[in-house]
Amino acid sequence: MTYVGIQTQIRRNNFNSILLIVAFPMVLLGMVYAFLFFTSRQQDPEIINQSFFSTVPFVIIGTTIWFIIAWFFHNSMIQSATGSRPLARMENKRVYNLVENLCISRGMKTPHIYIIEDDSLNAFASGINEQTFSVSLSRGIIEKLNDDELEGVIAHELSHILNRDVRLMIISIIFVGIFAFVAQMALRSLQFGAFSRDREDNKSGGVVIVIAIVISAVCYLIAILLRFGISRSREYMADAGAAEMTRKPYALANALRKISQDPLIEAVERRDIAQLFIENPQPEEKKFSISNFFSTHPPIEKRIALLDQFA
Repeated sequence: MTYVGIQTQIRRNNFNSILLIVAFPMVLLGMVYAFLFFTSRQQDPEIINQSFFSTVPFVIIGTTIWFIIAWFFHNSMIQSATGSRPLARMENKRVYNLVENLCISRGMKTPHIYIIEDDSLNAFASGINEQTFSVSLSRGIIEKLNDDELEGVIAHELSHILNRDVRLMIISIIFVGIFAFVAQMALRSLQFGAFSRDREDNKSGGVVIVIAIVISAVCYLIAILLRFGISRSREYMADAGAAEMTRKPYALANALRKISQDPLIEAVERRDIAQLFIENPQPEEKKFSISNFFSTHPPIEKRIALLDQFA
């Protein structure tokens, strides 16, 4: 893998964040126009354009409200989805000492620390600024890793924060959520239309079926592109950042070996949230699904092999 400097990675992530913010409304408006075009009874460009421009303000307002709510309340949403809670210093001084020592070494503000009451081994970082940055650790990863290994995992998550990976991931999750909502609304409209007894309505319903399928397919494709837009290299970069921060690449490699044995947090059902974790495993019944071809994480074996080269 070609080496990329930390500052270069941060600039890339900042640029990708801006790109997502600019591109998303354009894609969404294009989908709205396509829907109006294919469902219009009168294929008159002037009428379609008029309908489109009268719809645009509602789409922009709705999307803006969604984004603002998700942007300011993402931490509470993620906590709810992962079952995490704040970890008090007196509850586990060991974790606080490891986090604070690493933050001091990099001159960064200590993030909030959360714990997930689960015996599996996993961790993730989230947040959009110094006030909201946080590191969440499962009960299992705290109890089953030694100090060096846990330090490596924490350093990996802090590297995500330093590299601005977490902000980029939050933006992608918000956008994918909007696409998923649009697809769900289209399918629900299809269900209501299916019960119509009017023959003319049935014909319209047939058109809506096709449009709904297309919209759903486009939304899924965009979700995949968004996930690929967040390059897999971010995990390699965070691994490299952790190795540089701790000077112990072998410790993170050992931690990843243990994590690979039991990484699935059963309480986390949303796969968009699961992509924040240090390892994003598939449930047993989905391990051989096509979605594996579009995984947000590189194979953990490759990450371990790269770290072992520097051990």
